[in-house]
Amino acid sequence: MSTEQATIGAGCFWGVEHLFRKNFGNGKGLLEAKVGYCGGQTSDPNYRAVCSGATGHAEALQVTYDPSVVSYRQLLEFFYRMHDASTLNRQGPDVGTQYRSVIFTHGPEQQSIAETITKKVSEEWYKTPVSTEVVPAGQWWDAEEYHQLYLNKNPTGYECPAHFVRDFPPLSE
Repeated sequence: MSTEQATIGAGCFWGVEHLFRKNFGNGKGLLEAKVGYCGGQTSDPNYRAVCSGATGHAEALQVTYDPSVVSYRQLLEFFYRMHDASTLNRQGPDVGTQYRSVIFTHGPEQQSIAETITKKVSEEWYKTPVSTEVVPAGQWWDAEEYHQLYLNKNPTGYECPAHFVRDFPPLSE
């Protein structure tokens, strides 16, 4: 089986992981999901440092998926449905560069798809430019173990109110 990776940031990584597992787990293409940090300049960051905003890292989700079951485009369309891409460096009450909307691409094909989808989302859904950055993925750092599957371990834990699936019409091809 061929697998690919997708890495995104859409605010607090607990809710992002939870929604992606719920929508793409159990045979729907998601093979693995982990939360961590990406896009900054600090080596081996930890949660407290990332939350300070001083590391440059975003709270992020990295998924390994089966492209024969779910496409990169489908994952990105869901990414845009499950968070508010119109707000710069914030999701709901969570404010700071660590909560930015960002797609970390793995290669030129993903970069092209991400730029195309982002443009369509801006034009067709938001009718204004979105704040989402589309940048090559740099070094990935796994978050601490207690953050992995956080909302499964803590069902009453914090969920960002900006994380819900929006009912946008299908994007044009």
